[in-house]
Amino acid sequence: MFERPQSGERAILVHANPNGTTEESEREEFAELAVSAGAVVAAELLTSRKRPDPRFFIGRGKLDDLKALLQQHSAELVISCAPLSPSQERNLERELKCRVLDRAGLILDIFAQRARSFEGKLQVELAQLKHLSTRLVRGWTHLERQKGGIGLRGPGETQLETDRRLIGHRIRQLNERLKTVDARRSMNRRNRMKAEIPTVALVGYTNAGKSTLFNALTDAGVYVQDQLFATLDPTVRRLDLPQGERVVLADTVGFVRDLPHELVAAFRSTLQEAREADLILHLIDASDPSRWQRVRQVNSVLKQLDADQVPQIRVYNKIDKLEREPRMTNNRHGEGRAVWLSAVTGEGLPLLKGAIAKRLRQKTVHRTIRLLPEQGRQRAKLFELGAVLSEDVDADGSWTLQLRMAEKDLRRFLKYENLVEDQLEPVPEVATAVKQQLSRS
Repeated sequence: MFERPQSGERAILVHANPNGTTEESEREEFAELAVSAGAVVAAELLTSRKRPDPRFFIGRGKLDDLKALLQQHSAELVISCAPLSPSQERNLERELKCRVLDRAGLILDIFAQRARSFEGKLQVELAQLKHLSTRLVRGWTHLERQKGGIGLRGPGETQLETDRRLIGHRIRQLNERLKTVDARRSMNRRNRMKAEIPTVALVGYTNAGKSTLFNALTDAGVYVQDQLFATLDPTVRRLDLPQGERVVLADTVGFVRDLPHELVAAFRSTLQEAREADLILHLIDASDPSRWQRVRQVNSVLKQLDADQVPQIRVYNKIDKLEREPRMTNNRHGEGRAVWLSAVTGEGLPLLKGAIAKRLRQKTVHRTIRLLPEQGRQRAKLFELGAVLSEDVDADGSWTLQLRMAEKDLRRFLKYENLVEDQLEPVPEVATAVKQQLSRS
């Protein structure tokens, strides 16, 4: 039986995608992930195998090449870019006599190193346990055999079942603790909503410069390093805009291609800041030749989180590497759609703040509402707010009011007065045009 070593940082990277192709950018990103985890990349092995071998994923010929590389470079670790099944990991470890890890396990290890806050550690442990629960068999193979003879009969899979129960119990504990943390985070969000403080979430591909931009905007002093997943724990700080408006800026964990499902599930409460935000700043590395692929991958994760409908401003960072000038483009409504800036030099930051203020500016709506005779208090409140443009009294004594007010103020009025949105109707365009014409005459 092979006993897995507890240490070893010299790694051989195996690029063996099932579709038979591996892009240069994907290989570079995979190598950066390995370095971020603390590994020393000794060599890389490429294979164009289109159908994975059910036992080893790679073919016998490449397996022999991998053995030779391990011996040549005295490596103790093999990391596969492609996902491996638990049985494939076990078979490779037995054959190669070293630890074997796939991309999901590598990312989980990086997250375990980066987590600093209580919530972050809970989320990472939960993701690791869910990932480990399908791979327990490789650690207890010596207990699966049933031998004959007195004193040689093993307990079968009793130890595996015990481990699964212990892991299941720990997962339930972590979920309960995370529910408590999530409730506290939700309460903070509700308090910000009551105080009418908009929330802006900063999202983007890992190493796009989110923490650098966050520090430049808020002076938060968040840890910054040129590596993947340099910062993991979410941070929330106040951001002052040019005309005195205040918003809350939330920095979230970076995204990456093929982010393990265990991490997406575990960090759903943290990434809830993006879902509940009034505006998302989608940070993009303008100097990255694969930036459009990165944009699609980030939007894919946002869709998983049901945050794809939140308004976005695309922020193209690192223009200092391209020697470009800062600029801003607007959408058809004249609002900021995209901003080009450099978080390191500070160029373009005033443009970004102006775009944020413009997108968060209160939207005015024009509606009619019908109030019954017993709803005189609500009618007086609307006049007090200065929202009534005109009023018609019906035969039964009810009122039909034309309103113009900020959308969020209208929603808050309906909520506190126990009214429903079904009582609101769009203002007829003909009637509005006639009244405007009469007012001019």
